[in-house]
Amino acid sequence: MTTGAQALMTTLLDSGVRVCFANPGTSEMHFVAALDDVPEMRGVLCLFEGVVTGAADGYARMTGTPAATLLHLGAGLGNGLANLHNARRARVPLVNVIGDHATYHKQYDAPLESDIEPLAEWTHGWVRRISDGTTIGTDTAEAVAAAQATPGRVANLILPADISWSEGGVPAAPAGVAGATAPDRATVQQIAEMLRSGERAVLLIGGPAAGERGQRAADRIAAATGATPLVETFPVRHTRGAGVPAMDRLGYLAEAAQAQLDGAAHLIVAGAAAPVSFFAYPGKASSLVPEGAQLHTLAETGVDVVAALEELAGLVAPDVEPRPAPAAVPELPSGPLDAANWVQVIGALLPENAIISDETNTSGLLLPAATAGSPKHDVLTLTGGAIGQGLPVAVGAAVAEPDRPVLALQADGSAAYTISALWTMARENLNVTVVLLNNHAYAILRLELSRTGAGNGGPKANELLDLARPDMDFAGIAEGFGVPATVANTCEELAEQFAAAVAAPGPHLIDARIPPLL
Repeated sequence: MTTGAQALMTTLLDSGVRVCFANPGTSEMHFVAALDDVPEMRGVLCLFEGVVTGAADGYARMTGTPAATLLHLGAGLGNGLANLHNARRARVPLVNVIGDHATYHKQYDAPLESDIEPLAEWTHGWVRRISDGTTIGTDTAEAVAAAQATPGRVANLILPADISWSEGGVPAAPAGVAGATAPDRATVQQIAEMLRSGERAVLLIGGPAAGERGQRAADRIAAATGATPLVETFPVRHTRGAGVPAMDRLGYLAEAAQAQLDGAAHLIVAGAAAPVSFFAYPGKASSLVPEGAQLHTLAETGVDVVAALEELAGLVAPDVEPRPAPAAVPELPSGPLDAANWVQVIGALLPENAIISDETNTSGLLLPAATAGSPKHDVLTLTGGAIGQGLPVAVGAAVAEPDRPVLALQADGSAAYTISALWTMARENLNVTVVLLNNHAYAILRLELSRTGAGNGGPKANELLDLARPDMDFAGIAEGFGVPATVANTCEELAEQFAAAVAAPGPHLIDARIPPLL
């Protein structure tokens, strides 16, 4: 006889799920045991649920298909929520399997008892509690299909322990997936007419449109009409580098974004939301749409935005070719590392077809310019702003793309949130090079202290923005988790260590000591 856990595992596999990032507990032991019955499913152990969920996000960004997570009760789900927030904002497909107490045990209010449904609903995704082994396969197939619909979303399956261990589980065939709908021809034609008017327009792209096809179409439109193309501030997966049209991202700081959008009579959004300030500031507007500008949505959520861009390009730029960025890398700098020159080292030595998990924060403000002409690469960014994403997303990307070099360019404060991801990199022997930007500060908060009107801060305020006393020894921490590590204080040291790390198999960490930018 088949147990519920075996039926769930079989259905996940038959529905195209090949990897499960896991941090299990007692309630999930029969799911864990089922991994031996379904050897095609790869189980990847993570030491913290925030790594589990972030890794599943990174995997989905690279494959376009969901991984499963295995989370222990409501507490485990709660630990993973920050990176599920980022995954929700990224609109990636992801299937959470959340263990729960046996149905008959819940009435006793055991110490780990909690209300899982409200936590799961916080992901703004799909939620179902499995109630019977005979429907467990159907429930699972529908969860995978819900995750893979356009746009992608987080699907949450709650698995009571007794349904997991009981016989009578029934697997199910894959469920149908709701794909993207075709662009609205009238909308495309209306925007084409507007672009022909000659009034200044900005074309803001995001989501799937930040890939190479979407950018090629957007660049054709820009070349033919004079519209300014921009990529959303934090794209899910931004393909860039030599051979791909060079497009700036919309600035993170509201003042920078407003300068980019200033004077636009029309703002076209394609796969991106209308821009807003990341936070509210006294006396400043929240909406970044220029006053008096008309907002146009090329493709609503669920519409094939890349096809919409290509149709628009066909109307306004039928004979125009995209303008690929030329190959051009910086000269290797020399001297002590700082926020301006470390990015030049990366730009000069970036390997072909790299994947960058970018959580550099203030230390990486100059990174896009330094890598614009580097070999073609993908950049995965902090879509929801919940820090602690960079290392876990790198884990998931490396599991998804084992033959591509993965770089985790990582700020120190954010790294501390999910530092145990290094252990999973070592255990799985993932090809991840971590460049840990160690500036001993929450530098972004130093900036925000003044931008919010709170002043420059006195001794007590600045104590909360300082990561020194004691300094964190990230090279020592990495070695403790089984990741070979080095320390770089100069450009020459970073260049030598980076080239060696990328050339060698398995994970490596470089503790790059730089002064804060701010």
